[in-house]
Amino acid sequence: MTPDTRLGFLAALGAYVIWGFLPVFFKLLQHLPPADVLAYRIFWSVPMGLVLLAVSRRWRDFLALLKSRDLRWIMVSAVLIGVNWLVYIWAVTENRVMEASLGYYLNPLANIAIASIFLSERLRRVQWVAVAIAGCAVAIETIALGRLPWVSLVLCFSFCFYGVIRRRVQTDSRVGFTLEVLILLPAVLIWLGFAEADGRGPETLGIANMLLLVCAGPVTAIPLILFAIGAKRLRFSTIGIMQYIAPSLQFICALAFGEELTLMRAGTFALIWIALVIFSLDAFGNERRMRRAAALKPL
Repeated sequence: MTPDTRLGFLAALGAYVIWGFLPVFFKLLQHLPPADVLAYRIFWSVPMGLVLLAVSRRWRDFLALLKSRDLRWIMVSAVLIGVNWLVYIWAVTENRVMEASLGYYLNPLANIAIASIFLSERLRRVQWVAVAIAGCAVAIETIALGRLPWVSLVLCFSFCFYGVIRRRVQTDSRVGFTLEVLILLPAVLIWLGFAEADGRGPETLGIANMLLLVCAGPVTAIPLILFAIGAKRLRFSTIGIMQYIAPSLQFICALAFGEELTLMRAGTFALIWIALVIFSLDAFGNERRMRRAAALKPL
C-alpha cells in the first residue's frame, strides 16, 4: 500500500466511522425537536462550507455553478438531502436507528435499480438477483411491522436520487455541499424565528445544548472532506466495500440503545446481507474482467 493509498484508506475509514456513530451524537440531542436540530445542523454547516471553499480556493467554481443551468438541480438535491437529514434525526429521536441502518444497507442495491430505470444502464443477471432478494427483505420487514418501513425507504431513495442528481451536475463535493446548505438557509432562518417566538430560542437551550448544536456543522462537513480525500485515492471497488461500515456501526448503535432485534427483523437483515455479498462479489468480478480486458487491449 503506497502512502497515498494509505492516506485515502484512513480518510475514507474516518468518514464512514463518523457517519456510523452519528446516532450517538444525535441521541445527545434527543430531547429537542428534530426539526430544530436539523435547522441548527444546516445553520452551522454554512460557515463550515464557506471555510471549505476558502481553503480549497473553489470560489470560481462556486460562482460558475450559481450562474449555470445546473442551479435548479442543486436546489432539488438540497431539498432531498434536507429531507434525508430530517428523517434520520427523527429516527434516532424515536428509537428507530435499526430502520435507518436498513435504509443505508439498501442504498447500493437501490442505486443499481435506479440506474437501470432512469439512466438506462443494463443490469447483469446477478445484479437483478441481488435486487430481488432486497425486495424480499423489504416485504418481510413490511409484514413484521404491519406497515411499510417508510423510514428505511425514505432514507434510501432520498439519498439515491440525491446521488443521481449530483452525478448529473458533476461539481466538486465541497462546492455542491456549500450551495445546498445556503439554498436551505432562508427556510432555516424562518423556522428558527418561529422557534424563538415559541420560546425555543438559543437562550433557552443552555450552554451544553448550544455547543452540541454548533458541533453539528463540523460533524456534517468533516466526513464529507474525508470521503472526498479517500474517493480520489482508492479504487471504486474499495469504496464500494467500505460503504457498509456506516450502516453496520448504526446497526450496532441500535442494539446498544436497546432496540429490539426480532426474529423477523433478523431475517430481513440476513437477506440484505446475502444480497450485498452477491452484489459485492459480482462488482469485484466485473472490475477484474475490465482490468484484464484493458491490459490485453493493444496500444
